[in-house]
Amino acid sequence: MNSARFQVAIARFDAANAADPRGLELPYAQRLSGWVERIAPEASEELRLAARAQHLCRWMIPRESYPAGRVGYLKWREDLKHFHAQKAGDILREVGYDEPLTTRVQDLIRKRNFPRIPDGRILEDALCLLFLETQFAETTAKTGDEKMIGILQKTWRKMTPQAQTIALTLSMSPECRALVEKALQPSM
Repeated sequence: MNSARFQVAIARFDAANAADPRGLELPYAQRLSGWVERIAPEASEELRLAARAQHLCRWMIPRESYPAGRVGYLKWREDLKHFHAQKAGDILREVGYDEPLTTRVQDLIRKRNFPRIPDGRILEDALCLLFLETQFAETTAKTGDEKMIGILQKTWRKMTPQAQTIALTLSMSPECRALVEKALQPSM
């Protein structure tokens, strides 16, 4: 790893995310990077770059610019993956990364070959843990308990056993803890 080039890329990602008028994306990127480092202290350069650029400039494509409902939401999410990957690729090329590494970072951002590649699994674990840590209660308030149970079950299935173990140690309200316990109960 060329640490100088890596630091320049991270600084460029952070500067781009610092322009978020809502102030959400820079802390999100930093926390996601922290989760990747906690799960995989020896994470690859590509994985570390992909984590930091996962939501790069997300505010530029607001959810409200897509139709309401599941179809609109899924289209928005798919378009975001490509947008984030393109923005990250532009920055990586500008700071001197070659095309093979840039493509690997973009593939991680787009979740290509997930869950077959180990870096993709680590990134997904970090994303799930960050969701549980920072967005769980807010999402529950928006969706309601029953829908949240389904979301938790889907999230749990995406996580590795290591991430599931970590998730059970996260600090959360008694109400959120009860939802996790309900979601993890075996189906009848």
